[in-house]
Amino acid sequence: MKGGASSYGYSAKRRWRGLVIGVLGLVILSMLVPLVFLLGLHNGFRSAGYPSEQQRPTSDVLRNFTNNAKNKTFGRGSKHNSQATEVPPRSIAQSLPVKNNTNVDAAVGLPLYAKDVVDDIGKLCEFKFGSYCHWRQEHREEMKDSMVKKLKDQLFVARAFYPSIAKLPRQDKLSRELKLNIQELERVLSESTTDVDLPPQIAKKLQRMEAAIAKAKLFHVECNNVDKKLRQIYDMTEDEANFHMKQSAFLYQLAVQTMPKSLHCLSMRLTVEYFKSPPNDMKLSMAEKSTDPMLHHYVIFSNNVLASSVVINSTVMHSKESVNQVFHVLTDEQNYFAMKLWFLRNTYKEATVQVLNMESLKLDNHSKATLLHLSLPEEFRVSFHSVDSPPMAPIRTEYMSIFSHSHYLLPKIFQNLNKVVVLDDDVVVQQDLSALWSLDMGGKVNAAVQFCSLRLDQLKKYLGENGYNKNSCAWMSGLNVIDLARWRNLNLTETFQRLAREMTTHEESIEAVALRASLLSFEGLIYAIDGGWILSGLGHDYGIDIEAISKAAILHYNGNMKPWLELGIPKYKHYWKKFLSREDQFLSECNVNS
Repeated sequence: MKGGASSYGYSAKRRWRGLVIGVLGLVILSMLVPLVFLLGLHNGFRSAGYPSEQQRPTSDVLRNFTNNAKNKTFGRGSKHNSQATEVPPRSIAQSLPVKNNTNVDAAVGLPLYAKDVVDDIGKLCEFKFGSYCHWRQEHREEMKDSMVKKLKDQLFVARAFYPSIAKLPRQDKLSRELKLNIQELERVLSESTTDVDLPPQIAKKLQRMEAAIAKAKLFHVECNNVDKKLRQIYDMTEDEANFHMKQSAFLYQLAVQTMPKSLHCLSMRLTVEYFKSPPNDMKLSMAEKSTDPMLHHYVIFSNNVLASSVVINSTVMHSKESVNQVFHVLTDEQNYFAMKLWFLRNTYKEATVQVLNMESLKLDNHSKATLLHLSLPEEFRVSFHSVDSPPMAPIRTEYMSIFSHSHYLLPKIFQNLNKVVVLDDDVVVQQDLSALWSLDMGGKVNAAVQFCSLRLDQLKKYLGENGYNKNSCAWMSGLNVIDLARWRNLNLTETFQRLAREMTTHEESIEAVALRASLLSFEGLIYAIDGGWILSGLGHDYGIDIEAISKAAILHYNGNMKPWLELGIPKYKHYWKKFLSREDQFLSECNVNS
């Protein structure tokens, strides 16, 4: 019996001890909770129902989609103390300077949003996204589902006021009214995502909510909670707008860098047809023309059948004597057979067209292990202020095209020629170009259009301090008259290759290296062509004067919005389309003319 009584007493003591500990815990908790509210620590806790920060999905592709893009960016500030800078492709620019833009940094990639800019979209959009901003402005749509957006805003404001109103004494009626309106709008928005889905009486519900919020604003409430909630909606809206702009810019960039389905179809159909029934090279009897230095030789680097065809057709159609014209189209192995069949099927008056495969060329000083590849002219996005514009004026953006590595093989590819005219595949010729062959270049090597929005002094960080005229302008490809004899005498190919090797780093793209090496290689050897010869900007500028277009000898569609793309600027497309060979059956089968 003693043992039983002893065990019973011991278990009773344990139960009482646990009960006492539980009571003490409740007492301590009841003291801590009011203390937390008195000190305002609860404001730092996140509400389970109303997140303090909207979490949105991020994508590495979205964040770095321009790392592999063709367009590189440079910036230009004021006339005297500006400096164009180039950022390695994997870097992302920090917040951009707003006032006194004497040094505008540029980045390949998606820069962070500059929150301290009042009108950031209008003034710095071009700096970040280039021609996308022009396209976005031209294709702006009216805001859809404005009522749903307004309901969401009112719901967020009501949620901001409700906790403070609920604490006020003798305001139970207003508190219930706010709560009922919040629940009603939450129910409506859970069932409706567009204005069409909203119930018929939604206008009255919105009025009741607005009236309840107006009453709540009449009371002196705790500003901390209201301020916090309103800051949340501001940050969420800003983040959402920033995300959608990046997403839209990404899709735009994807569209302008992707070959249209119709052009891909055309290239594939031509290639298949070439191997199904190899054509008779009846024009091989004219092959000797391709090495005759007395004729007018034009060189085009392209992997686009239609683009190169338009260049040739427009040049021939405006020439006085097409019999003296020889066009050399340099392409890659993938498009070689399509190009070859196309130019055998189509004639261009009496002009001769030679198609060369860059990857099968055998050049001197190139070992068999060294594989040649086609690289097209590189385009760089240049953002700058006009010299006479105020510091807060919108930044202008232009696209500068320049020679690629393939261009520096011209003297070795055409060893029997002394002079050639190099045309980019995004140009349209509107006048006779025969005057270019009598151009006195005064010992210069490259006759080109100068691009004085970018001077060598602005690239001194990358070009060095000595060995060049810092006031020299950059130059553009598109239309270039090349003195090959002078080029060989100066060994410019070796100079370019040496500079490219010296400038190459692991963090830089070969395109950026080609830009700097090209500028230094031809420094002092550029003959400035009169600006009336070529009009640039038809691939990114919506505001070009139509009269200026009609007077220009050559139209250059430099920029992202090429005329063969769906995103091309509509009012400039017909200047390009009228030189298409619309009667070809492959164009119809691939819906190229649609």
